[in-house]
Amino acid sequence: MDPERKLGMKSVRLELPDKLAEELNRLVKAGWFRDEEEAIRLAVAEFLRQHRPELLEQFQREDIKWALGQDRASRRGFPPPCSLRREPR
Repeated sequence: MDPERKLGMKSVRLELPDKLAEELNRLVKAGWFRDEEEAIRLAVAEFLRQHRPELLEQFQREDIKWALGQDRASRRGFPPPCSLRREPR
């Protein structure tokens, strides 16, 4: 294991278009970031910070849609999926 790798960090392989990689390299060389990894980490964190409310809303809508589909299926006499069945006590 890389001695500089911190606990709680996941390694991700990433491919960038050449122009984006060149811009990233210029920012690192200009001193805006310590290295490319730091720049990408901060970019992802900022994206998630800015879009978290809409992402949560999207996930909630998908969950509600799924739950409503389960309710409709049970009303038509279809048994719920195995993961939702309760074992008798």
